[in-house]
Amino acid sequence: QVRLVESGGGLVQAGGSLRLSCAASGSIYSIRSMGWYRQPPGKQRELVATISSGGTTAYADSSKGRFTISRDNAKNTVYLQMNSLKPEDTAHYYCNLETLPRSYWGQGTQVTVSS
Repeated sequence: QVRLVESGGGLVQAGGSLRLSCAASGSIYSIRSMGWYRQPPGKQRELVATISSGGTTAYADSSKGRFTISRDNAKNTVYLQMNSLKPEDTAHYYCNLETLPRSYWGQGTQVTVSS
């Protein structure tokens, strides 16, 4: 059983920073990538950033230059450093783990950015 536990969300003013963490535990094999997605109120889930097992990163255009994804392979943990936050970053943020043959999702953590 694989479990993803996110932490680090909260309420922050525009221009502020937050750091999200996601720790994966359980029987984890053949990790392809870990990443973050978000679902703003009333909208569909969207990509924020991913990082492959080899360290290659990919960002949504809205994240580039403000967010940084990183991971600790030894701890099966992925981080998302979010700077210069904007009200439009308000969303429920979900951790994703891609393995062969399936993907896993955490319960998510809420990020609210006030103007």
